[in-house]
Amino acid sequence: MDLELKGKNAVVTGGSKGIGRSIALALAAEGVNVAICARSAGALGETAREIESLGVTAYQQSCDVADEDSLDDFLENAHSELGSVDILVSNVSALGVGNDLKAWETNVSLDLMASVRAVLKVVPWMKEAGGGNIILMSSISGIEVGTTQPYAATKAALISYAKSLAVDLGPSGIRVNSIAPGSIEFPGGIWDKAKTDNPDRYHGTLKKIPWGRFGRPEEVANVAVFLASDKVASWVTGACIPVDGAQHKTNM
Repeated sequence: MDLELKGKNAVVTGGSKGIGRSIALALAAEGVNVAICARSAGALGETAREIESLGVTAYQQSCDVADEDSLDDFLENAHSELGSVDILVSNVSALGVGNDLKAWETNVSLDLMASVRAVLKVVPWMKEAGGGNIILMSSISGIEVGTTQPYAATKAALISYAKSLAVDLGPSGIRVNSIAPGSIEFPGGIWDKAKTDNPDRYHGTLKKIPWGRFGRPEEVANVAVFLASDKVASWVTGACIPVDGAQHKTNM
């Protein structure tokens, strides 16, 4: 099926590995030009080359999304290089780093405020263009308690934020949704490392997933591509879609 995404321009933060990388490549496979950022330049270049190999334009830039100026510079450059921002995927996360004040500051800065700043930056462009699409990456930890307090709270805030945005931006033709992945395993990711570093946690979590396996980044990316398509998801806005093999139904 033609999702009518060819020629669109997307920004994916945290696009060099894991879920972000898979989303960037899945969009590129549909003919979308993609701008990606991450703190580390190494993996960015490799992902950008993979995007370009699919016959579309890739723009890459090292960026700390927690830094307002760094994020603003990346978004300005992405908009200039691609010509528009039709799709925003805000994907960067600090993960669960504890429950102390520093952890709260880190999660609020990376998981919540980086998304808020990115949205505030691109919405005027989308309004001027007559519409757009925003996807915020939350987590099933924002639906059910199952991790650190600041991580759960900020991920829940993203779900609520997306719903509020959907109402406010609907008249401007901008759809806003969130995705809540469950435990996703990929090379170099937390569950890949836990397999050897913390096998009790790895297998304990695995037992709680009804499908008996961890999710794959591509499975989250497929949902993001669906949401990005105005052809198949034209009436989907304000939704939060869990992608977790029913993991959150077990109360984690």
